[in-house]
Amino acid sequence: MLKTLESNLNKHPLCQPPDQVLKKPDLLVGEHATDCHAHICGPDSIYPYSPNRIYTPHDALLPQYIELLKSLGISRAVLVQPSIYGNDNRALLNALQTDPVHFRGVAVVDWDISENELEHLHHSGIRGVRCNIVDLAEEKGMLPISKLRYLAEKIAPLGWHIEFLMHANEFPHLYEDLKDFPVPVVLGHLGYLKTELGIEDIGFQNLLALMREERAWVKLTGPYRISSESQPPYADTKIFARALLEANDRQIVWGSDWPHVMVKGFMPNDADLLDILQSWAPDPIQRANILSNNPARLYQFIESINKKV
Repeated sequence: MLKTLESNLNKHPLCQPPDQVLKKPDLLVGEHATDCHAHICGPDSIYPYSPNRIYTPHDALLPQYIELLKSLGISRAVLVQPSIYGNDNRALLNALQTDPVHFRGVAVVDWDISENELEHLHHSGIRGVRCNIVDLAEEKGMLPISKLRYLAEKIAPLGWHIEFLMHANEFPHLYEDLKDFPVPVVLGHLGYLKTELGIEDIGFQNLLALMREERAWVKLTGPYRISSESQPPYADTKIFARALLEANDRQIVWGSDWPHVMVKGFMPNDADLLDILQSWAPDPIQRANILSNNPARLYQFIESINKKV
């Protein structure tokens, strides 16, 4: 029994929990501010985790997340299916049902999902599908482009996108692969390449090219995942954020990445992470677009889609 437990811990290591301290950020976010990247995890007794997962989170439950949003002054959220659930979207869908006005979701689906199933997900608040090629036990780092095109053609009529968890630097042909893709693509963590690679990295430059043509979006999330610095403000990420914004600030959204799974070492506070946006985007009009207007377009928050700042 002990050996089995040790084996499971090695396969699915327990993550540290997020910082529990709720504090107000210095940044006043304004109306319709949106956290575009967070995960609901657990409880495992109701929503069991996949045996193929590569980590085990502490419970990160919806009531806890709602309290965090209140402390940050954020009124809208996009919940993203975490890899621990595979394509079992029950925890995500149940969370979306609690507030269909202010919540949207990004799900993981089978390649052969039916149109009826997609319609059901759309009515449940899903606005995109996620393709994770990082947090996998097998086929890690592979971009199944033909399958992705097939899925993209299915979801295009719904106005959805495909979100990739991928390292942009690992795909030097990213522009050629995605320049005529049927739907927009979204990349997280500022492109998810280590800062020491620099903004001249060919994969990152291809991402900028896709953004300029409004074929790609980027989430300003998880600076701690790419920085060589151990604590906020992760100053070496600013040049990446600025390059992304200069490429096309209409294609940028912000997210907390709560509950910050698989973070090793220092666990940042979410208010401090939000405050970094003031350095990345000092212009208040630009920040309003990042936090409110851009998410309204991407995730179909209908009330403010036509609002101009």
